[in-house]
Amino acid sequence: MKRKQRAVNSHSQVLLLLHSTPPKAKAKEKGKEKGESFVGFLGADAMDSGVFFIYLLAISAALPSSFAAAGGGAGSGSGGINSNSVLVALLDSHYTELAELVEKALLLQTLEDAVGRHNVTIFAPRNEALERDLDPEFKRFLLEPRNLKALQTLILSHVLPSRIGSASWPKSDPFPHPTLAGGDLLHLASDLRVGHAAIVHPDAVVRPDGVIHGVDRLLVPRSVQEDFNRRRSLAAISAVLPTGAPEVDPRTHRLKKPAPPVPAGAPPVLPIYDAMAPGPSIAPAPAPGPGSGKHYFDGESQVKDFIQTLLLYGGYNELADILVNLTSLATEMGRLVSEGYVLTVLAPNDEAMARLTTDQLSEPGAPEQIVYYHLIPEYQTEESMYNAVRRFGKVRYDTLRLPHKVVAREADGSVKFGQGEGSAYLFDPDIYTDGRISVQGIDAVLFPPEEVTPATAVAPAVTKPPVAKSKLRRGKLMEATCNVLGTLGQRSRFTTCQ
Repeated sequence: MKRKQRAVNSHSQVLLLLHSTPPKAKAKEKGKEKGESFVGFLGADAMDSGVFFIYLLAISAALPSSFAAAGGGAGSGSGGINSNSVLVALLDSHYTELAELVEKALLLQTLEDAVGRHNVTIFAPRNEALERDLDPEFKRFLLEPRNLKALQTLILSHVLPSRIGSASWPKSDPFPHPTLAGGDLLHLASDLRVGHAAIVHPDAVVRPDGVIHGVDRLLVPRSVQEDFNRRRSLAAISAVLPTGAPEVDPRTHRLKKPAPPVPAGAPPVLPIYDAMAPGPSIAPAPAPGPGSGKHYFDGESQVKDFIQTLLLYGGYNELADILVNLTSLATEMGRLVSEGYVLTVLAPNDEAMARLTTDQLSEPGAPEQIVYYHLIPEYQTEESMYNAVRRFGKVRYDTLRLPHKVVAREADGSVKFGQGEGSAYLFDPDIYTDGRISVQGIDAVLFPPEEVTPATAVAPAVTKPPVAKSKLRRGKLMEATCNVLGTLGQRSRFTTCQ
């Protein structure tokens, strides 16, 4: 739109030149007023053609000078710029984030005046440096209306009031150079570095009135950084975080002691099952589970990396589609990793997923339950699992599908999961390992063993054989007495000795 407006302004200048009377034509008109003999000698037609020719000469002589004046070259002193200006190239370039900040800082007129006075050098940060790499609190600080002066200082510190291309880059190290912001000097290093940023695209845009270099990060002046730190410290002490009412233990009727603070990077206090979101049987859409609020890890980026690794590795597109599109498990896994939990994913390949039937996937929550049985809340690699099964023979790993566990054993020099026909082998080891998430490829989909309650069968009546009466056992003294009576021939008289 701005380029079109400048084109319209240039076109209007040409129209004004066409309608204005050139000096030579005015001289001819004065000569026409002084004497009519010249007109009579040449004739009216010849006079009209001569005037038209003089008009063309005047226009051809006036156009270059007018364009040079509008070009804003060095020393021209004119505030206007043309479509070939470096400022127009900046607004139309792929450095859209910097161009947006220039407009929000209300610096268009200031930069137009600077370009009109002299050549400039602009260091333009790449869009990623302003979108993802910039601290969100610092970006919010810059965009607040009360911090407009800090935003203007930040933008003007990226502009030098002279032209420095890659060919004329200073050889001395470091080379201090003033900026349009004034104050702190910008130090240029001989290895194509400016401040703490590296020039990744030298001479990205070259125009007659300036040059643009692409840098990898934002240049933050010391005054802007100190202002931001001062505002942040004031915000930290001016607001008090709300705390809940003290809890009373119903058994002892005493106040419960608050939990000790968890150091950064320590394992979470809650088990992973308490931090999980409720399943589809509880809520139609999984709601976020209880979280600590302190995300020491970037779980979302790690989950995104491992899903991209599955796609680039090949053969695991179906699992990636279930995690991202069919369910919200990718988001839940990212939140769990951000809170400090670790996961091992047993990833079935596409051939295994293709063997699933419609009935196995059609029930509500079936995809989630299938994936939960393939998530182990431990960090295991192929080496650690193989060493475990070699040492203990059979290992039971907990899964996120309570209360089921997956059984692993050693088979054919590899790790075999499951039992019977529903078993799967470790097919692609260590597809992705980053210390928080481990992905191990398997060649089948695992299902927990069905819990079958055996029917109580009625046992047939069994006729017990008659129990023989056991003889009464005599003591040793009685036995000795009976033996003595037997030797005397009097044993038959006593019933006890019978």
